Amino acid sequence: MSTALTGAPPADAPHRVTDSDPLLHPDPAAAAEHAAVESLLRCWARETGAAPGADGLLRIPVLGGAARLAAPVRYWSACGWHRFDPATLEGEATPVDAVTLAALVAGAAATRPDSGQIADLAARVADSVVRTADVLAHRRRVAEAVDWPFLQAEQALLLGHPLHPTPKSRDGLGPAQSAAYSPELHGAFRLHWYAVDRDLLAADSATGRPAEELTAELLGDERLLPPGTAALPLHPWQARELALRPEVAGLLADGLLHDLGAHGGLWHPTSSVRTVCRPGAPWMLKLSLGLRITNSRRENLRKELHRGVEVHRLLESGLGAEWRAAHPGFDIVRDPAWIGVDLPALGDPNGLDTVLRSQPFGPAERVLCVAGLVAERPLGPGGTLPSRLGDVLRGLAACSGRPVQAVAAEWFLRYLDTVVLPVLWLDGRAGIALEAHQQNSLVLLDEDGWPAGGRYRDNQGYYYRASHAGKLAARLPGIGTHSDTFVDDGVVDQRFAYYLGINHVLGLIGAMGSQGLAEEDVLLAALRRFLAGERAAATGSGLPRLLLDEPVLRCKANLLTRLNGMDELVGPVATQSVYVGIRNPVASR
Repeated sequence: MSTALTGAPPADAPHRVTDSDPLLHPDPAAAAEHAAVESLLRCWARETGAAPGADGLLRIPVLGGAARLAAPVRYWSACGWHRFDPATLEGEATPVDAVTLAALVAGAAATRPDSGQIADLAARVADSVVRTADVLAHRRRVAEAVDWPFLQAEQALLLGHPLHPTPKSRDGLGPAQSAAYSPELHGAFRLHWYAVDRDLLAADSATGRPAEELTAELLGDERLLPPGTAALPLHPWQARELALRPEVAGLLADGLLHDLGAHGGLWHPTSSVRTVCRPGAPWMLKLSLGLRITNSRRENLRKELHRGVEVHRLLESGLGAEWRAAHPGFDIVRDPAWIGVDLPALGDPNGLDTVLRSQPFGPAERVLCVAGLVAERPLGPGGTLPSRLGDVLRGLAACSGRPVQAVAAEWFLRYLDTVVLPVLWLDGRAGIALEAHQQNSLVLLDEDGWPAGGRYRDNQGYYYRASHAGKLAARLPGIGTHSDTFVDDGVVDQRFAYYLGINHVLGLIGAMGSQGLAEEDVLLAALRRFLAGERAAATGSGLPRLLLDEPVLRCKANLLTRLNGMDELVGPVATQSVYVGIRNPVASR
């Protein structure tokens, strides 16, 4: 086995693997059930430091120590992407289902959650399992619905975040709504439109054109707009929910908002569910959506809208040209405009604000969400558990006549230079750290499949270092005034190490290892050479030394965050989530 991230099992611990992979069970419900069990076990191992014993079993004391759960380890990952066979209570033969497992591990958690928190977790695990089963059933009988590589990758997260206890929980979506609004189910829908009286209109644009001109073009027929109004696109689920809010109902009754209904062609949800795209359209739209997806309700905060436009203006002030000169293959997918309603009585978020995000990708461009690239595709039954990354690496190996693991190591090194190094440059040279987890990060592949460029997307995930406040203000006077983006350097260091270091890079290594594409020890050695090299040092970022030197890293604990009932988009950055210390496999020799 590989060395554990949170604690190493004995060197002679057996590698216990059943004959068939439970994720490839012919019954989609059984496969979904097991996926949820594995996610919970991975969370437990990461957040408590638990490791398997000499017999290859991960044991969890439950019911106050009166019983123990035991899960045979299929694969123990240095980077946390463990695989397990079904878990049982010791002495019992029947596997424990995901909801029971959730309740047992919640009761055993150090936070001592109350019964309401345990019930909430169990309910969300049940919801996630049902939705995952629906996804697997659909994808096992329906082929890819589009030819656009970008959208295919956005629709590829069939199991969701591998280290989240409720990766597919979407509180409030009925079956028909789920079919229309879920990327994994090839969902598509028409936008719902409001017309906003210009006295209430709130908007900003750094595109050279007013935001209301851009949305009017997307609406397609300005005759639909009453005089003195602007077009506001909404998610159809959000529009129905908004009409039930007294403040919005009052605006509709008074004629300050006009419900225009659904118009236009079909838009497709991306991996975030609420951001939608349409082939050939110049914009993607990041819509407000009051659903609780994983841990948070997904309505746009006003500071995030300001942040997206501000970052675009900052890059256009000259920073972007400097960055492209050093790393011409990397950029940020810009959020240069937004439109909404300005009414303090609605609060913030008000549920009526929409972001216009640039859509720069051509129909044949191989630009892929990293989370979708590495996501497991349990589309069996069969003998292997493929991913898009596995397809790419095996294709490269076949063309070159080289072993897959040798190709994987070279691909990983190219990826570090192409996608990771530019993010370090922006941190070190400009004092801007990106929340570059795998879902926020895109990789551009050349025609053969090698990394050729990268993109970052997300108007939430920017951290301006407090130590760089003067330099950033010189580039863009007034920066941070409305976006609330300056953060103490110590907090930035912790978050940057988690999002880019643990979630993104170590997650990539873990995925490649657990899928049999590479040895994690080999990739970790390659990562150390990259971090210790001249190019990483020249960026000026402190992250390379932190990853090389710190024996313990602070890591977001999704299970404990869920058990504490925390919404990760609410409150100060430093206290939005629970963080725990984990052993650093990069610093381990």
